[in-house]
Amino acid sequence: MDWDSFARWGARISDWGARYHRGLRDLPVRASTRPGSVAAALPSAPPETPEPMEAVFADFERIVMPGMTHWQHPRFFAYFPANATPPSMLAEFLATTVAAQCMLWQTSPAATEMETVMMDWLRQSIGLPDGFKGVIQDSASSATLAAVLVMRERALDWAGNREGLSGQPRLRVYASNEVHTSVDRAIWIAGIGAENLVRIPTQGPLRAMDPAALDAAIRADLAAGYRPAGVVACTGGTGTGACDDISAVVAVARAHGLYTHVDAAWAGSAMICPEFRTLWSGVEGADSIVFNPHKWLGVQFDCAAHFLRDPAPLVRTLAIRPEYLKTHGADGIINYSEWSVPLGRRFRALKIWFVLRHYGLEGLRQRIRNHVLWSQALAAQIGADPRFEIVTEPVLSLFTFRLKGADDAAQQAFVNRINDDGRIYLTQTRVADGVVIRFQAGQFDATEADVMMTYDVISDLAGAE
Repeated sequence: MDWDSFARWGARISDWGARYHRGLRDLPVRASTRPGSVAAALPSAPPETPEPMEAVFADFERIVMPGMTHWQHPRFFAYFPANATPPSMLAEFLATTVAAQCMLWQTSPAATEMETVMMDWLRQSIGLPDGFKGVIQDSASSATLAAVLVMRERALDWAGNREGLSGQPRLRVYASNEVHTSVDRAIWIAGIGAENLVRIPTQGPLRAMDPAALDAAIRADLAAGYRPAGVVACTGGTGTGACDDISAVVAVARAHGLYTHVDAAWAGSAMICPEFRTLWSGVEGADSIVFNPHKWLGVQFDCAAHFLRDPAPLVRTLAIRPEYLKTHGADGIINYSEWSVPLGRRFRALKIWFVLRHYGLEGLRQRIRNHVLWSQALAAQIGADPRFEIVTEPVLSLFTFRLKGADDAAQQAFVNRINDDGRIYLTQTRVADGVVIRFQAGQFDATEADVMMTYDVISDLAGAE
């Protein structure tokens, strides 16, 4: 393809993209293809000779699009949307066109320096105190893995990377059952082992980790000869929106010299609204924090904001050049590849810059406030219907409910009917070992009518009492 053709196709795809987004409300939210149907439509071997772009694009529309679940659909209420706003898409187009590999300052000075400034913009936006430094990771999962690796190295006096884990003390990490499964995976990958992720019971309406139980578990492990390494707390657990008492968790962790990481993957974006910061009071005492601007801030997947009270332990854990620490903070040059597990890095800061400048913090705050308000109104409407019951009250824009008197199989069948209907997309979770239906409002272009349609759909499909 020559550059004239590139320009023509770039314009055509931009036009196609605008039409696609304008027409999303007319599409079913979730793909309805049968398993294997997309693979069956693809040739079993690659082409030996070139094919025209016209044919490639036609097959994209014919084969690919029917098999896509529409994450940008305004009635995507499952999981939490990976929002992609128009300015973010344009920034990604530019970053893809320039196609830089931004692993070191010298490989793209603008990318490194913009990342430093954009992470400080985000720090200010969510109310973290001056002194926290940030790095863009691909996802909250990677940030949590990095945090667990730091926990491991600190607890082993930095011997794990050098000597391996064989013969080392048995490490312990603490979290509630409400944390995301990325914590489990980080424990596996770090070599700590699933049996050493200690689950702390929760309490209260926010399903917060019990600080007294946390302290007791740490003391019991010390008495048993184990070596406690760190605590993973959550603000806005994925299942029900659970929020740990960060102040209390940090106090226990500090008393035992443990590293504390806070996973606020979706809920952290809401902290641009000062009135929601009570959900993570005391977060300034944590060692590291992560949230995903690619969720509620519309900064396009993938983009996770990882903040550190002191980046030195992370760099010491991940840096491939030990001498880097000797110059860290002295010459003003940062190589962010030494703050993350992958060496290669994309120019992710550009889309943060575009989005924050285009909408401004107040424009983003208003969207989040609307989602929270509409979700609360929907929960009230569902709760007033005698066929349903609210199981967990809204935390920001997330709540759970269920059909009254229905067992787990019936709850799951109801979720399946809702999603097969196509007008909205929900998912299930478990509360007290029972299946419930999970709702969250967070799609960037959702309106109040989109959110409130949820009641119409579930009411239609539940039938009469």
